[in-house]
Amino acid sequence: MPLATYKDLCLDATDARRLGAFWAGALGLELQEAGEDSNGDSQLVGPTPQHTIWVNQVPEPRTVKQRWHLDLNVGSVDELLALGATVLDDESFDWTVLADPEGGELCAFVREGEIERRLYEIGVDCGDSARECHELAAWWAAVLDARLVDDERGYSYVEQIPGAPFASLDFVPVPEPKTVKNRVHLDLLTADLDALVAAGATVLRTRGGDIGWTVLADPAGNELCAFEQD
Repeated sequence: MPLATYKDLCLDATDARRLGAFWAGALGLELQEAGEDSNGDSQLVGPTPQHTIWVNQVPEPRTVKQRWHLDLNVGSVDELLALGATVLDDESFDWTVLADPEGGELCAFVREGEIERRLYEIGVDCGDSARECHELAAWWAAVLDARLVDDERGYSYVEQIPGAPFASLDFVPVPEPKTVKNRVHLDLLTADLDALVAAGATVLRTRGGDIGWTVLADPAGNELCAFEQD
C-alpha cells in the first residue's frame, strides 16, 4: 500500500483569476468561480477529481525561476501565445520554453494529431548531480508506489503514478539551490501521516485553525500538502 496517493495540483498566483483563466485554456479545464470564502482562489476542474488544479492567491510575486513547472502537449505554440504566454527560448531544445502571464516557466511540446492529454509531465529542479536527482526521485517513487527510471542523459523520472493525470515527474539537475517557497506543489492523500514523516517528509505546518491539511516538505525542501484519510 502506498504511503500516499496523488490528489491534485496547486499553483500560486498574485492574480488567481487571471492565471486561472490562462491555465484553464492551456489545459482544457473549466475555470470555476471562486466562492465568497475563497480569499480570491480559483479552481480548475476536469473529467476526474485528480484533474483539479487550485490556483491560490498569494501576496508574493514570482522572483526566481520556478523549481517545479508544467510541460504541455500542444497543437502549436501559438495556442499558448494567444492565451497570454510569452516565449523565453525556442531555439535551445526540441520544445519551447515559455512564461505564463505571471512569468512562471512552462514547456510546450508540439504534437501532431489529436491531443488526448494536455498536461504532459511536471518538471522538477533538484540538486546539481544525477545522484541527487535519483535520490529525490526514488523518494517520490516510494511514497507514491510508482516506477523510478534513471535516464542515461543524467536525470531521473517517476512514472505510472496511480491516479495522476500526467505521464511523469521529471527530476533534472540544476546548479542553483532552492531559495523561496515553490509556486507549484502537489496535494497528496495519506492514511498514515506519521509513516510519511518517518519516511523523510518534514512537517512545516500542522493541520488546524484555518487549514484542514498538513503542510510538509520532501527531503529536498519542496513543499507539499497531505490530506489525511480515514
